[in-house]
Amino acid sequence: MKLTYATPFARFLDNVASLPTISPAIRLDLLEEQLLNYILLASFRGGALLVGDIISLKQFGSQATLHGRIKNLVRKGYIRLLDDGLDRRRKLVHLTTKAENYYEQLSKCLTLVLEH
Repeated sequence: MKLTYATPFARFLDNVASLPTISPAIRLDLLEEQLLNYILLASFRGGALLVGDIISLKQFGSQATLHGRIKNLVRKGYIRLLDDGLDRRRKLVHLTTKAENYYEQLSKCLTLVLEH
């Protein structure tokens, strides 16, 4: 079924789909996107985010699944883990420049939709 009109969200998705194809080795899967969005929002809200905080998010999957996805996000260059100054066993999660560029591209797609 084809929509008779293009909703702003459909146009946004279409713009995102037209972004240059990312290498499969660094492409995000759906869960990784959700986790990256969660990390972005935590950063936006000004809170420190620990790996343990993410691993406890049952709505995203098991602890093993989340730990694997965090490792993938580090390997793909979207986040970095830094030692907590008080307890080196605790790791703080931070977005990298690559993640910031990713969100900048998405923001440009959203701006295009909103302007037209």
